[in-house]
Amino acid sequence: MTPTKPHTGLVELHLAVLLFGGTALFSKLIPLSALNITFLRCIIAAMVLAAIIKAAKRPLRLQRQQDYWAALALGTLVCLHWVTYFAAMQLSSVAIGMIAFFTYPVMTVLIEPLINKTQLKPVDVISAIAVLAGVIMLIPEANLNNDTTLGIIVVIISAALFTSRNLLHKRVFSQYSGPHAMFYQTLITLILLSPWQDVAAQHISQTTWGLILLLGIVFTALPHALFTTALRFLSAKTVGLVSCLQPFYGAVLALLILDEQLTTPTLIGGTIIVATALFETQQSHQKSRA
Repeated sequence: MTPTKPHTGLVELHLAVLLFGGTALFSKLIPLSALNITFLRCIIAAMVLAAIIKAAKRPLRLQRQQDYWAALALGTLVCLHWVTYFAAMQLSSVAIGMIAFFTYPVMTVLIEPLINKTQLKPVDVISAIAVLAGVIMLIPEANLNNDTTLGIIVVIISAALFTSRNLLHKRVFSQYSGPHAMFYQTLITLILLSPWQDVAAQHISQTTWGLILLLGIVFTALPHALFTTALRFLSAKTVGLVSCLQPFYGAVLALLILDEQLTTPTLIGGTIIVATALFETQQSHQKSRA
């Protein structure tokens, strides 16, 4: 292994996180429902991921029969996560939605002890309270008729689904590469959403198709491939900490492309949430090393 590999891995990781951060923009750019966007995204992503697996000369099939049941469960969680994620971004703003979504690292540290039957640490409870305070600062008013408030609630549900998917993946599917795991999850999402699709009856412009291709290839399949490659050369701690930059990248892209402005309460609340996510990620890796 050459000395430049870790540096290369870091560049690939930042690019992957930047692309993940840009995913939410398509909820505003593509004039379709969250169901339609997720369905079309998965068509493109599944084909590209299958091509990546074949190019690596690896079989598409899974190793054991029971893994297909695990893939079905994971795919169902990913399906619900993606639909609620895009719906939340359409209701609120990209920046607020992405900041609220990053409650998931704290959800993980609260739920994982219950699964592993270990004691919850007081510092994790403090982190949860800090994140709750940050989320409250994002909410413009305590009224479900307010789209931003409703969007924050939906994105927190999406974060809970994402947390569940990650914990289940770690227990039953971690033996598969990122592209391989995501191929099955996109394929299952595609199958689950197909009965509710009306895209064939809609007139979709060439511009919209271009955005769908961009979302499926550059902002879905590519970052998963880059992320997997980066994991080969970087520590889990580095990957976790850099991943916490995703809301920052997303907010910057939303500012540049959609001209979304951040209010002072959003900045303060976002800083609390992201800082807590960084802290919990750091704590988690220190605990793993110990």
